[in-house]
Amino acid sequence: MEKDTVKKILEQLKSGEIEEVIIKKEEFLSFREHLVKREDFKHYRGVAERGGDVTYRYLQKPRS
Repeated sequence: MEKDTVKKILEQLKSGEIEEVIIKKEEFLSFREHLVKREDFKHYRGVAERGGDVTYRYLQKPRS
């Protein structure tokens, strides 16, 4: 997944433009590679789904 695409998705989650995004298992590693580099990384919560897809949401309060 392209860095610009990941950045756009993460900004949309943060702004509330979208509530959640489902990342397919094939794109997970490239998506996560860009996500963990962000300062606000702990505000994003990913929940693994059956089949390997991950649903991400933005949290106002960072997870511990």
